[in-house]
Parts: sequence; C-alpha cells; structure tokens
Amino acid sequence: MASPSRAVRPSRRTWLVVPAVLAVGLLASLLGARFTGAVSPPPDGLADAGAFVRWSLPLVRVVHDLAASVALGSLLLAAMMVPGASRDASRATEEPRRGAALEIAALGGFVWAIAGAVGVVLQFAAAAGMPLTHEDFGTALTGSLWSVETLRVGLLSAAAGAVVASAATLARSRAMAVLLAALAALGILVLGLAGHGAGSANHESAVDALAVHLLGASAWVGGLAALVLLRPRLGPALGVVARRYSTLALWCFVALGLSGVLAASTRLGGPAGLATPYGLLVVVKVLVFVLLGTAGWRHRRSTLRQLDAPGSARPFLRLAVGELLLMGLALGVATALTRSAPPVPETVVETAADPSRALALTGFPAPPAPTAGSWLTTWRVDWLLLAVAVLAVALYLAGALGLRRRGDSWPALRSVSWVAGWLVFAWATNGVLGTYGRVAFSWHMTLHMVEGMVVPLFLVLGAPVTLALRALPARRDGTLGPRELVLGLVHSRYLKVVGNPVFAAGFFFLSLVVFYWTGLFGLALTTHPGHLLMTAHFLVAGYLFAWVLVGLDPGPARWSPALRLIVLFATISFHAFFGVAMISSSTLLAPDFFGAIGLPWVPDPLADQRTAGSVAWGLGELPTLVLALVVSVQWARSDRVESIRRDRAADRDGDADLAAYNARLAQLAERDGR
Repeated sequence: MASPSRAVRPSRRTWLVVPAVLAVGLLASLLGARFTGAVSPPPDGLADAGAFVRWSLPLVRVVHDLAASVALGSLLLAAMMVPGASRDASRATEEPRRGAALEIAALGGFVWAIAGAVGVVLQFAAAAGMPLTHEDFGTALTGSLWSVETLRVGLLSAAAGAVVASAATLARSRAMAVLLAALAALGILVLGLAGHGAGSANHESAVDALAVHLLGASAWVGGLAALVLLRPRLGPALGVVARRYSTLALWCFVALGLSGVLAASTRLGGPAGLATPYGLLVVVKVLVFVLLGTAGWRHRRSTLRQLDAPGSARPFLRLAVGELLLMGLALGVATALTRSAPPVPETVVETAADPSRALALTGFPAPPAPTAGSWLTTWRVDWLLLAVAVLAVALYLAGALGLRRRGDSWPALRSVSWVAGWLVFAWATNGVLGTYGRVAFSWHMTLHMVEGMVVPLFLVLGAPVTLALRALPARRDGTLGPRELVLGLVHSRYLKVVGNPVFAAGFFFLSLVVFYWTGLFGLALTTHPGHLLMTAHFLVAGYLFAWVLVGLDPGPARWSPALRLIVLFATISFHAFFGVAMISSSTLLAPDFFGAIGLPWVPDPLADQRTAGSVAWGLGELPTLVLALVVSVQWARSDRVESIRRDRAADRDGDADLAAYNARLAQLAERDGR
C-alpha cells in the first residue's frame, strides 16, 4: 500500500458509510433473491450445489459490484476531479488528495479481485451442481475455468481488479489514474458478456443495454462513495469536486434511464411481465431510480451552490449519504435480478421457418435473399452504434453553434462532412450492410470498406479535434476536463508514433491480414462484442490512415504532399494484393461459420468469398482517388500560400532575396571571367 506520507486517509467515522451501504445491499439482495426464488433448490432431477452456494452467490456479487464501483469512482476523481495544488501539479506526491483517492481505488480493486475470484468458484459450483466439498471439485473447476464463458468473463474482470489494485498502489501521476480508470471501466464492461440476454433472441440489444447500465451505475455509485470518503481531506475543494461529479452523475442518470428501458423491454416481454416476481423487482428499481433523480435535482438546485460557504457541507453530506443508502438498495435488487429468471426465455431455438443455422450462429434469423429494394428497406437497429452516431453529431453541432453564438466562424462544409460521415455509418451498421454483412462474406466486405474507407474520410474532413479545442472551455481549477484530455493527446508521445504515416499505413494494411486470417474473423461473426470491437477497429484504423494523409487537425509535423502520395499509393497497392489473394484463394475463411450457416441464396461460400475479394479490390479505388485528389488540392493550396508569402516578403524588403541571388550570380560570372 502507499505510504501515509503521500496520502491522508479519511476518518474512521467517514468509513462507516461503506458498511452501511453494504448492509443495505446485502439485505436487499437476500430478500429479492428469496422473493423471486433465485435461492430455492433446483427442480427434481437437477443437481444442487447446496444452500451455501445458492445463498452466497448474490451476497458475493453485491460485495464485488460495490468494490468495483468504488475503484472506478475513486480513479475518476483522482484523474479528473480532484484539483491540483496548481495548474501544473499532476503528481500524487504534490497533491495528497489525489494520493488518498488512489489509495481508496487500490483497496476497492483488491476487494473486487478477491470477490470476483470467489464468485467464479461459486458460479461453477452452481452451474455444475457440485458442492464445494465434492472430492472432484478442484479438478472439474480447473478444467472449466477458460472453456466456460461465464467463468472466463469473471476471471477477466477479477484480473482487471487485481491490476487496478496493484497499479493504484504505485501510481503517482494523473495520467496513470486516467489509464487505470479506463482499465477499471473495461473490467466492468466485460461482465455484460455473461449477463441476462447474452443468449436471447434479442441478445445484441440486451448486451448493449447491460454494458451501458453496468458502466453508468458503477461510475455513479462509485463516484459518490469516493466523494464522501474523501470529504474530510478535500477541504475548500469539496465544492469543485462535487460540481464536477454532479456533471458526471447527470450523464450516468441519463445513460441508466435509457439503458434500463431498453433492458426491461428485452426481458419483460411487455406490461404483463411487470406482474411477475422479476417484474416487481424491476418496479422497485424504477422507484429507487426516481428517488435518486430527485435527490440529484435537489443537489443541483441548492446544496451544490452553497458548498463554497463555510460550514455548508453538512446538508450536502446528509443528502449524499441518503443517496448512497438508496444506491445500496438498488445494487442489492439488481444483484437479485441477475440471479433470477426473467419472463422472456433466454434461449435461442432454431425454427422450421429458418432452415439455415443463422439463428444459432448469430442470434438472428437469416434475412431473405437481397433485392434492389433491400438497400433502402432492410433495417436491424443496433441501439449502441446508433446512439454513438447520434451523440457524435449532437456534440459536434453543439460545439459549432457555440462558436457561432460567441461570434467565431466555423466552416459549414466541415459540419456537413461530419454529419454525412455519421449518417453513412448509421446506415451501414443498422441498414442493409449491417444485416447481410453478418451472414454473407461479400456483404461483410462491403460493410468493412464503408466503415474503414468511406466513413473515416468524411469524419477526418470534419476536423473534430480543432472544433473541440476551440469550443470546449478550459478548466482553471486544476481539474482535468475534455479539452485538457484532447490537448494532452494531441501533444502526447503516443500520437507522434501512431501519427507517423508509415505506422498508420502499416496498421491499416496489416490489421486486414491479421483479422481475416486468424480466429478474430469468426469471433466477430458469432459474438456481439466481437462485432462491436471489429467495427471500432475498422473505424479507428481508417480514421488514422485518412488523418495522416488529409487531416486538418493539429498533431505531429505533417509530411510533404509528395511523400504522403507515395505512402497512399504504396498502401493501396498492398490493399489490392489483399483483394487478389482473397480472389485466388481456394481455402474458405471462417469455415466453421460460412461452411455451416447454409444460406439458400449463397449456394457456394467460396465463390462468395471471391466476390468479397473483388469488393475489397474495387471498392477501395474510389476512396483512394478522393484521398489523392484532396492531397493534390492541399499541395496546390500550400504552394499558392507559399507564393503569396514570398511576394509579400518581397514587397516589404524590396525583393532582397532576388537581389542577393543576382549578386551571387554576378560574382560567379566575374570569377569565371578572371
């Protein structure tokens, strides 16, 4: 653990809030699980791991979720909300309040890791119906740890907690706190893979909703808990930190509300589901959510405004502790829900209406044979990707309008380009390409080309980083905001590496080879998280490649247009070889998927793969031409600007450069004459 010299621990009285919240969560979890029958013995004929395992599972999960939330919330406070002694103070040794937050994160991560490991053991016992005292329990457990998805996910989350605990103990800088917060968020997000709905017929919406719900709840609960624990050491900075946290809490509240509605719609199956024991617990969560929203409104209306006055922290803390107790209740109810069967069955069953295996492999029935009208009429909404597109457009337009309100200009073509890019992305991922790209190789490759080459070109020309640096306010209180994060990235060593055209081009091309000729392709086709990661990778790789060629945003020193054209044509040549290799290949890629899906309108999967190679070769030419034209236009514009600069310099100094050049020529001629 960190030494007391670098972190001042909260008082013992303050720490009492943790066991109080934990007690409320444990009690709510037990009552909820008993109410829904989640802790009842299994039906006759099914093996039972015993009452100890059944009752321990929800209790351990409450401890796990609360500890993970505290770890994430403490890291968010340490990274972005605790002010430094000065604007330049970034190390915990210079700011003991940040050190205290890192200590709390280390303790939370330690408990998170232990509870996660214990939960994995209990989950295996419950799934296998094997008591912990069984003589073969250890052997069976070790043989199943990585092969069973729920156990594998639990191990990954517990490992993230262990890394957070170890690194937070040694952390010194704000940058490390940011990285650990990202790791903690990832460790919490991965738990969504094993939650309710992961195998249901509407599993993509369920997984999306659960992931957003987990992350939003953890940041909300953990941030408030860390704020209360740090309160004795914050002193006059309590108002600053509380107001920064309030903004985060509002975003979490909105995310929880939207994801909760989506999750309930996939699990309840309609209003009738509210009358079931599962549905009644959902109603309890909704009521608690409304109460928490009311408390947040009270904070923003009164207590936050009074925090800067001496002796005004008590009303804020009373309301915050009350919120934490309500959050403990919601946490316990949520844990009981994870152990209870929802009204909507969570199994994917093949039907006679779908003779292919698409439903079992992807979670959706196979779409009918595509027609010309399918390009406009076929839709299957991925709510997460659609929300990302809507949020990106809304934030960009808000920034552009903010500039215009204060009298600054922003080119309309950049806004048009940004909006067009996200519209194409939303259509590709939610429309015909996103539907048919999940089952047929040629359609998948079309989706890949649009995501990796067409959309990034529009987004890069929108210059979002420049807009963010101009529109976002700079923080003067020593905390870290969105503008500071963007500015830090622009000037980071990391961007100097990835912003090198050779690296960007190599990353763009080699990722194609690695993705399609390894098991990553099959993982992206058969799992929703794999599909999301694939989409993010295509978008990032394409954006980086387009940015180093034609980007308008600040970054490392840009290469000359001639060198950028060489990089462009070299990369596209390799891209063409990739398409030719796929066309000439006689081996089916992802054979376990395309060889088994059995689409009636794709009789020859290998021929469809060759069509995909043609798409990769041909469809990449048009974006390449556009990139080359943009680089050429920028080249001509830079030459024109340089000429204007030289003409103005000549007007100022009487064309001194030309006079010096002519004098030099005269000297050379005179020397040659002698």
